[in-house]
Amino acid sequence: MSSSIYSRLAVTNLKNNRKTYVPYILTAILTVMMYYIMDALSRNASVGDGNLKSVLLCAVGVIIVFAVIFLFYTNSFLIKRRKKEIGVYNILGMGKRHIAKMLLIETLITAVVSIGVGIGGGIVFSKLMYLILLKLLHYDVGMKFEISVASLGYTLILFVGIFVLTLIYNLLQIKLANPIELLHGGSQGEKEPKTKWVLTIFGVAALGVGYYIALTTEAPLSAITNFFVAVICVILGTYALFVAGSIALLKGLRKNKNYYYKTKHFTSVSGMIYRMKQNAVGLANICILSTMVLVMISTTISLYVGMNDVLYTRFPQEFVAKTNIATPESEKKVHQIIEEEIKKAGVKTKNRLEYHQGVVTAVKKEDGFSLEENGDYSNTDVCELYMIPVEDYNQIEGKSAVLGEDEVYVYCTGEAYGKDIVCIGEKNYQVVKELDSLKLEPKNNSSVVNSYYVIFPDRAQIQEILNDTYADSDMQEDWVAQMTGITYKETFDLEGKEEDCLKVMDTMKNRIENEVEAGFCEGRELNREGFYSLYGGLLFIGIYLGIMFLMATVLIIYYKQISEGYDDKERYQIMQKVGMSKREVKRSIRSQVLTVFFLPLVVAVIHITVAFKVVTKLLAVLNLVNVPLFLGCTIATVTVFAVFYGIVFILTAREYYKIVN
Repeated sequence: MSSSIYSRLAVTNLKNNRKTYVPYILTAILTVMMYYIMDALSRNASVGDGNLKSVLLCAVGVIIVFAVIFLFYTNSFLIKRRKKEIGVYNILGMGKRHIAKMLLIETLITAVVSIGVGIGGGIVFSKLMYLILLKLLHYDVGMKFEISVASLGYTLILFVGIFVLTLIYNLLQIKLANPIELLHGGSQGEKEPKTKWVLTIFGVAALGVGYYIALTTEAPLSAITNFFVAVICVILGTYALFVAGSIALLKGLRKNKNYYYKTKHFTSVSGMIYRMKQNAVGLANICILSTMVLVMISTTISLYVGMNDVLYTRFPQEFVAKTNIATPESEKKVHQIIEEEIKKAGVKTKNRLEYHQGVVTAVKKEDGFSLEENGDYSNTDVCELYMIPVEDYNQIEGKSAVLGEDEVYVYCTGEAYGKDIVCIGEKNYQVVKELDSLKLEPKNNSSVVNSYYVIFPDRAQIQEILNDTYADSDMQEDWVAQMTGITYKETFDLEGKEEDCLKVMDTMKNRIENEVEAGFCEGRELNREGFYSLYGGLLFIGIYLGIMFLMATVLIIYYKQISEGYDDKERYQIMQKVGMSKREVKRSIRSQVLTVFFLPLVVAVIHITVAFKVVTKLLAVLNLVNVPLFLGCTIATVTVFAVFYGIVFILTAREYYKIVN
């Protein structure tokens, strides 16, 4: 055969199958474009090595996994629809070697168009994505736009590799099948599916375990590990129940004679049994992708919109200065720098507090606290123990309390301690009074772990507890010195012009951290840029990946509609031949399509509802404790997504009805 005929056949085949290949090529172009943009942003030298770079690198990894899995998935649909056509070529005299050459040229055309246009689009739109990211960050982080040659190379290597692998898969499918199998390849699996009870039970169990973890997780830090375990269980359970559980349910309905032997139920149940067998994996994919889109967008929007809540939760006071090794000299120096700079700037302080404290991680026991050198924050009983001398307590609260040698006051930011004796380490103390309030930290439920404040008679007892906690530590000496040191802190808010307040905080921070041993400063405005860098980056990635997963969802829906259209065309004709009216047939098919189409959305909403509690715990780790805000963002996201989902159904249903009619 002439070599040019393969090229003509390849182009003709792509034109004849444009309903399936055009969406595939468009999706491949968008995937290439999105990978290049994200990789180029992550390699931008001006991004640095902070939170933003970490977020961008994670997104690059997600896109690589997505590209490989999704392009393979869509390719498998295409080759399945093409098997009958290829079988005809084989029967008409084309050998498999010739078919392989034709498929090679088809893949080459698809790859060149997808990669070429995708990289071109990536270069064009990368500037737009760069500007959007800068807008979300709110601050000039020093990023500069640049075209990454390295990203161009990695994009080319990745997607050439993917297209080569899809070609190898297609060639294996053709090589291992005989002409008769190819002719029937598009309609394989028409036998009634068997009920897979083992898989159904596994699906129920996996989903139950995932839901149980999500509903029972209480500790915010343990939610990080538990969330991923729950996600894996829910994904496995979703696939198992769509593949096997749906068929078991439908067969159960068929056994109910009173329900099944009715016109509107008979055709819809029997039709859905076959429909679920062929489309179960696709429906499960739609469900999982929809859930991912909803979770990513709702959480990242909540974090970004609730930025002020996050900052006020993390930094109740505007400025905090401290030295981790309190000595008379270091305390005097911290105080002196603050007074000098405040006076120079012409601003005033308010709500000012000065105090000493020792801090240890502890595990709450029935009779007190077990002190830990390295706390396990996944433990629901882990807490932070803040030890303050009564002299500082009196100064803060304006009291004149006096405590005996083994007497203490106790204060908890959450639930009350409620006992007369508290054991700290190896020693028991008499709880003279449990405080109802403390200016250092009001009662709240916003902390990742519970905070307990214990007021001691003097600093010597606090120092003794710190020394005992780290007595056998194998950490470096300078680290142990800081951990066993009593901290001196000054905290306050500022009054004055915003510009002056910001400037003086920067000046105080620089001086204290450079001039005071173990000096450290933090504050709401000092850290605002860092939080916007992290949460703005998360929002950018959330929306970016959300769009990518949404694109995948739309394509799977489209291919599902096309596939069902070809299948229902024959069923449509058979139903009319056995006596059903055209109206009854349309109503039956429409009922099946609507039920199956919206089932993934319903299940995704159930997943989101169950996951709501554990996601709020994850957000608490990120300092967002405004649950009503997250609830509002989740409801809004689900509503918008449901409307979009419905629009996609209407548009893709048109192609379905064109094929059927």
